[in-house]
Amino acid sequence: MNAEIERQIEIIKRNTVEIIEEEELREKIKKSIQTNTPLKVKYGIDPTAPEIHLGHTVPIKKLRDFQILGHRILFLIGDFTARIGDPTGRKETRPILSVEEINRNLARYKEQVGKILDLEKTEFVYNSHWLSKLSLEELIKLTSIFTIAQILEREDFTMRYQSRKPIYLHEFLHPLLQGYDSYVLEADIEIGATEQKFNLLAGRTIQEALGQSKQVVITMPILVGTDGKLKMSKSYNNHIPIETTPEDMFGKIMSIPDDIMEDYFSILTDISPDIYKKKIRENPRDAKSLLAREIVKEYFGESKAEEVEKFIKGELEKVDEHKAGGLAKLAYQKLKAEGFERLELPKTHAEQIEECLEISFVWAAWVLMKIKGLDFPVEKEVLKERLKGVTLKGKPIEEILEQLEYPIKSPADLLKKMKEVLK
Repeated sequence: MNAEIERQIEIIKRNTVEIIEEEELREKIKKSIQTNTPLKVKYGIDPTAPEIHLGHTVPIKKLRDFQILGHRILFLIGDFTARIGDPTGRKETRPILSVEEINRNLARYKEQVGKILDLEKTEFVYNSHWLSKLSLEELIKLTSIFTIAQILEREDFTMRYQSRKPIYLHEFLHPLLQGYDSYVLEADIEIGATEQKFNLLAGRTIQEALGQSKQVVITMPILVGTDGKLKMSKSYNNHIPIETTPEDMFGKIMSIPDDIMEDYFSILTDISPDIYKKKIRENPRDAKSLLAREIVKEYFGESKAEEVEKFIKGELEKVDEHKAGGLAKLAYQKLKAEGFERLELPKTHAEQIEECLEISFVWAAWVLMKIKGLDFPVEKEVLKERLKGVTLKGKPIEEILEQLEYPIKSPADLLKKMKEVLK
């Protein structure tokens, strides 16, 4: 039995930041084996946004580890707490969502989670089922477990308090209600990002205060975005959504700085550190291509990942260069000659911006890659959807597309018109 306990501990510990407390986790696994009862593993989300990016997948992939080990996954949908708005990591109050917005977001969220978890073995639970019935007496009893000083110890609240930004009373309730969820579900383990540590520990506090065995808290690392600096977030425009095209995902992974490659390999793939560290040392470009292929393979399949990699490396046989002409043709040639490692989004350095007249080869190649497969002529809305998140010479692509004349007849016509706008 000890060997099985250690096997599970080894799998569970991979990529975690902290386990509170590890010895408690061993005891819970031991009891689970002795009684043949799977552990209840809780992970909660507020469906405040419909799009999952690679950063969100980090704790969800840990849930998959538990699922493979045979434990129960309680995927908690904070449909009630979403109406409050989780203040974690925020410098200002989150907007409160309507029931309709929550339901729309949730439908898309489930679909994306299904790319990682076995949905048939995942129990989706909704905290509105018990929180909406919580009496005032019960709520007051809950608040008596914590002090205002404890709540204000949170970094996000401290920053807002010191900068004189308002903190509303309803925001104080969020960690208490999240902790109460753990009590209702009798959770053995709760998983979350490091920035959620206060809320996760609140669950332990409430369970103990109400006479229940404390959950083990497992915190997961926060993935840095494609800029290599800030955490991955749609708000920072440095995210890689999983509900996108394989070309877009591959391209964005290839655009990350070399110095965060090891983190991406470790957190997002199952490749051995010995293998990826050696590849990074010997040939960073090939290492990054391997990273992109592995991640794309997980969400789109191996054959699609290989197809995209060949296209990116300029090995796609059917490239209609005769239709592209001018700048587009030069961009295709650049892709073939140099491979995708040169297809990083240019910074603001003048020599990169002026690489090819008003728009660089790199940008032209990037745009062509993003519009691959479109049937021309195309209208503005189609291009906005394909090119969202792209910035040219400091201008958001939406602003550039607004100034073009439609319809766009061909890829070459698109680049020509964009070049005119960027003069």
